[in-house]
Amino acid sequence: MTVFIRQLTGIRFVAATWVLFYHLQGPLTTIGIMSIPVLSDVIRVGRLGVDLFFALSGFILTYTYLNKMGPRLVAGVTLEFWWLRLARIFPVHFVMLNVAGIAVIAQAWLTGVEKDRPWLNPVDYLRQLLLVQEWGPHPERGWNVVAWSLSMEWLAYLIFPLLVLVLFLLHKRVPTGLLVVAWFVVLLPLLVRGAMTGDPYYTSGWGSIIRVLTEFTAGSITYLIVARLLPPGQSDPTPRVERLATTVSVLMPVLVIAAAVFLGRWSGAQTIETLTDPEAEPLPPYFHLWLVPLLIAWIGALALSRRGQARWLSTDALVLGGVVSYSLYMTHLVWFGVCRAGMNVLGIESGILFTIAWSLAIAGSFVVAWLMWRIVEEPCRRFMRKAVGVRPVAPEESTVDPDAKRDAATTDR
Repeated sequence: MTVFIRQLTGIRFVAATWVLFYHLQGPLTTIGIMSIPVLSDVIRVGRLGVDLFFALSGFILTYTYLNKMGPRLVAGVTLEFWWLRLARIFPVHFVMLNVAGIAVIAQAWLTGVEKDRPWLNPVDYLRQLLLVQEWGPHPERGWNVVAWSLSMEWLAYLIFPLLVLVLFLLHKRVPTGLLVVAWFVVLLPLLVRGAMTGDPYYTSGWGSIIRVLTEFTAGSITYLIVARLLPPGQSDPTPRVERLATTVSVLMPVLVIAAAVFLGRWSGAQTIETLTDPEAEPLPPYFHLWLVPLLIAWIGALALSRRGQARWLSTDALVLGGVVSYSLYMTHLVWFGVCRAGMNVLGIESGILFTIAWSLAIAGSFVVAWLMWRIVEEPCRRFMRKAVGVRPVAPEESTVDPDAKRDAATTDR
């Protein structure tokens, strides 16, 4: 197993937690957290955790499948790839899709309040089930809202067998300097889209598709660049490259934080809601997609680093957090909705009880995520992987899960 898998698994936990706190801006404002300088600015751009996920997917899948799929398009290999990706994402998605629908219906029944939910119909349910709800220029989000990014991931997975053919040619025939140029060129549409104002969520005009395709591809090219910087046949960089990578791995988060603070204080980057309605949940500032290249560069630097952040992200606790991060991402919004409804029933709206209740809700979100991973995600994924004769667990999980250690020791693939 290549060493960088562990620290990049740790990044997944950072990304999921960043998104989680982004979705908590309302309660955090009431508690007073959003009045803390710098921290509030970083939380406001927390949706970038999704963009970090997109780039990580491109990086890891290219590392895993470049030589296996790259030389030519083979139907059997492609079908196995798609099946394994479904095994990764679909079980939890299916459970949370139905849980979200039941929660909405139960809320309406218990409160007697019927909100306008145009997406609550069989057609939109089917679109969610098939993971195509975000495809198109004007997506309609509903049900388990966070699954919009899953729809985009699935689109990237469907395209990947063709993309990897191009990546293989770049890997074999294009010099490193041109790979760097290609990295910048791929990200240009994202930067142009990120410069547009009027849509702080970047959903209109194919915004979501631009995000995933540019970031996923840039993550893939990042792996090609990292592979060039490793000595032939080795997984560890030279001391000179490692020192430089460690420096860059520290510099990139610092630049992201500085840029988030700048955007948070630049009046020209603020949305109308943020400027005119102090009661509104803070929206991300415009232009925050310009921070994405820094995050992707951070991935590449961490892959080549063996000290500092890389070592911290490689600890068993962070790796386990990364392994559970998908379940955390998929469950947290519905969980917080249930918690919020319970607090409303009890009349907890502010004060010390509000702070305690939300602290418990946040802690509970990690427990719920672990249970979802343990009861649904892992058993279903192992079953689906075994069905096609593939090792039931990914390599990084064999270091944190006793059952995975046993399976890894008794399987050949």
